[in-house]
Amino acid sequence: MVEPTGTTAPGAIAPPVLKRLRGPPDLPTLFRFLAVVAVLAGLALAALFVLATFVEPTPRDITVTIPNTKLQPK
Repeated sequence: MVEPTGTTAPGAIAPPVLKRLRGPPDLPTLFRFLAVVAVLAGLALAALFVLATFVEPTPRDITVTIPNTKLQPK
């Protein structure tokens, strides 16, 4: 980590420029994990909604051949 050099006295409030050098405040790991999971779940739900709303399936006929042995009663 880069230690800021300056004329700030010990215990004095650092200027905003020096605060940015220290990086973001530490978030709890569980909260960060849940936030990432929530964002990914939101993206997945948005993708499902878009697919269900804007994509139309094309209907087509299906032919299934049934063997004669299945049609003959025993």
